[in-house]
Amino acid sequence: MRTLFNKVLVDIAKKDKRIWMILADIGYGEIEPFRDAFPDRWFNCGVAEQNMTGVACGVAMEGNIAITYSIANFPTLRCLEQIRNDVCYHNANVKIVIIGGGLAYGPLGVSHQATEDIAIMRALPNMVVFCPCDFAEADAGVHAMIAHRGPFYYRCGYKKEPPVHKGKIAFQLGKAIQVRDGTDATIFFTGTIGNQVLPAAEALEKRGIHCRVVSLHTVKPIDRKAIVKAARETGAIITVEEHQLQGGLGSAVSEVLCDEGVMPKKFLRIGLPDVYVSKVGTHEWLLNEYGLSTPKIAASIRKLLQ
Repeated sequence: MRTLFNKVLVDIAKKDKRIWMILADIGYGEIEPFRDAFPDRWFNCGVAEQNMTGVACGVAMEGNIAITYSIANFPTLRCLEQIRNDVCYHNANVKIVIIGGGLAYGPLGVSHQATEDIAIMRALPNMVVFCPCDFAEADAGVHAMIAHRGPFYYRCGYKKEPPVHKGKIAFQLGKAIQVRDGTDATIFFTGTIGNQVLPAAEALEKRGIHCRVVSLHTVKPIDRKAIVKAARETGAIITVEEHQLQGGLGSAVSEVLCDEGVMPKKFLRIGLPDVYVSKVGTHEWLLNEYGLSTPKIAASIRKLLQ
């Protein structure tokens, strides 16, 4: 997905001279096309993410679109104060792009795992939070990110993510996309965990459990109508996220349901517990260890509906 992101960004930047990339010693192997095409709109600030964010804010406040880009936690948690005080407070046109959301960088350990980022970013005023599940959403999301005026958090996948959507999608920022229909439950997901959720729903179908599957690619602003509609039309609501349960997608969905006074018969949040992911292994192994693989998602939903 990161390769696609960079390719689409270069294509857009050829037509829009406002687009700049501000980096912190990262991206080699992916960002060279942007650097070579637009050397005057590309800065490497070194291992200094706080400075990177400050520079990006200054570039944006001169009428440009500044994109910060790095691995997981580095362009977010390491420079959170600058994002809050410089970018969001001034509603600056800065786009914060992370590569490898969730557990994608599993073998590198907790320092490279973005598992609290959705909660933190969606708490910031003026910030849009976007988590594409596959190439179709990722491509559309780059265009939406550039078109949006103001702070934008783009939680990009890593690589080799299988497709969730079949064919073209009707994409609109802040609007959910239904992947499949069902009447027994609705599974809301965000981000690349969708490639585990969809086969889980297909496995449940074989057991007579019919699940609607919906991508909430935009966690903020969230599609309130889609959430309320699903709660009224299906018997249960399940959220799945490659993120800690505290403050993430499940929290956002439950907030909507409480605000609207719509109570589903059953409700389940599937995500990471309140722990640091201290185990080290491949992405796929970690997903299974923490209940986020296809078989374990299906088992959790089947247990709920029994």
